[in-house]
Amino acid sequence: MDRGEEAMKQILLKDIFEKSVLTIIAIVLVAISIFWEYFPMAAVRIILLGFGIIMILLIWLWSQKEWRWQSDFANSICEALDTLMDDQELKNYQPYEDSMVSKIQGKLLQYHEKMQEGQWQSIQDKQTIQELVSDISHQVKTPIANIRMFTGILQQHSLSSERRTEFLNTMTIQMNKLDFLMQSLIKMSRLETGTFVLHIGNLSLYDTIAQSINGIWAKADSKKIQIDVECDSHIMAEHDAKWTAEALGNILDNAVKYTPTGGEIHVRVLPWQFYVRIDIEDNGIGIPKKHYHDVFKRFYRAQEVVQEEGVGLGLYLSRCIITHEKGYITVKSEVGKGTVFSVFLPASGEGINQWKS
Repeated sequence: MDRGEEAMKQILLKDIFEKSVLTIIAIVLVAISIFWEYFPMAAVRIILLGFGIIMILLIWLWSQKEWRWQSDFANSICEALDTLMDDQELKNYQPYEDSMVSKIQGKLLQYHEKMQEGQWQSIQDKQTIQELVSDISHQVKTPIANIRMFTGILQQHSLSSERRTEFLNTMTIQMNKLDFLMQSLIKMSRLETGTFVLHIGNLSLYDTIAQSINGIWAKADSKKIQIDVECDSHIMAEHDAKWTAEALGNILDNAVKYTPTGGEIHVRVLPWQFYVRIDIEDNGIGIPKKHYHDVFKRFYRAQEVVQEEGVGLGLYLSRCIITHEKGYITVKSEVGKGTVFSVFLPASGEGINQWKS
């Protein structure tokens, strides 16, 4: 029960108590004046009778006044509700007035504002879903159209074995892209709806980073990109090994993708007091400062990299994963010189103490 309900209850109890006491006094006085035959003077009995009648009349007048006040109170609250339901401003609302009507109007106004926030959030959610469906449709349309086109060519034309192999390889690439998109969308859906389970523990970051690098090693090797890792095997952090490797792998994949042939990628792990910092630095094309926030948006891809393979979900998924682990990601970059993504994970006190020792 809140303070408003408690105050209303106390007022009603006090009102009932006062009326009951006065009514009992009036009845006693009338009864005494009528039935107490031992009074020596009739004048006293008449006075008592008159006083009792006056008391009953006053109680009746008081009840009428209370009834009118309650009626006006109910009308004012109903009027306030009608005004708020019509999305209009309360006319007679006095926020600093210490009255029951003003207090209840204030509570109704707070409730109305919360309802409006909920409606606004619902509208935003619907808009987000519409944008998501539109983005998915756009992303899926291209590989499906390419697969359909090459399938038609293979069915209707007599092609050499070399040409047929080329088209089949192209179709395989498009199907792999479509599969990657679907897998990314499934992961995104699980992260946003909270239907996945994190198994967070005090785990070694050395093993997690090794797992993430294994996923991009072949791509880096094909571009002659050197990957250096500085991570003490004793450094621990609170994280889920599988999902964190996924997050770090997405950042590393971007680093490999946008670093020229023969480039370098450095991974450094630095223990802080409350977090463990993982720096992933490359000497690639860089990111303009005005797009630092944009790179973490869903399906975002800069104009200068649209020709590269990808759908713009990697960094978005990485941020979602790290955020669910109570960490965060920052980025610093210089166009033409490279980028540093810093991942901060909650530190394990035991792991830091071991590293320091």
